[in-house]
Amino acid sequence: MTDSVTVIGASGALGYGLALRLGIAGTPIVIGSRDAGRAEETAAKLAEEVPNGTFSGFANGEAAERSEVVFLCVPFRNQSETLTNLKEHLREGQLLVDATVPLAAAVSGRATRMIGVWQGSAAQQAAEMVPAGVRVVSALHTVSAAVLRDPAQTPDEDVLVCGDKKADKVRAVEIIERVPGLRCVDCGRLEQSRIAESLTALLIGVNARYKTHAGIRLTGLPDTLWQRPS
Repeated sequence: MTDSVTVIGASGALGYGLALRLGIAGTPIVIGSRDAGRAEETAAKLAEEVPNGTFSGFANGEAAERSEVVFLCVPFRNQSETLTNLKEHLREGQLLVDATVPLAAAVSGRATRMIGVWQGSAAQQAAEMVPAGVRVVSALHTVSAAVLRDPAQTPDEDVLVCGDKKADKVRAVEIIERVPGLRCVDCGRLEQSRIAESLTALLIGVNARYKTHAGIRLTGLPDTLWQRPS
């Protein structure tokens, strides 16, 4: 049986869409929320949409303990608090895939603007906050939550993946690419996340003007982007 994946923040648009798509792909999903009851409600809702899927809901701490790979899909205003509360639950060897974007909307500003983060990016802030031995990769910043949320649509976009170790990125990519239509691109070290994160603000403006759900697609790349263990 495929190992479970934890999605913290699955009551939000991106987290819910990711949990939905991975559930359809046959991945057991553990939902994490600050409130265990809300996590259970989200898991039940997902189970209604994907009757053959496996979904369970717990408070964030227990949810984080139940999987080796944890996706963090919370608003920037909740990232620091969430990670602080997870310090006693995350453990060495786990992988945290951070999708946080420091949008100005977090402080009542415009969603098409970014907030400066002392560490350089939200992902670097996450890497500074997690316990020793927990790896951090950033991804999914430019993926349309609306498209993920609608199983009738097939995404046609790239996922920009940043991280300091190739093996960690490959580990995240293997899970993300279970969603048909998502292609992961290696965008370098974790510090490059500041660029990937800022593209979210750009896309919000583009999508508002054209009333669509555009993503990012890179051209001219080779057919094989990742060398994975056999």
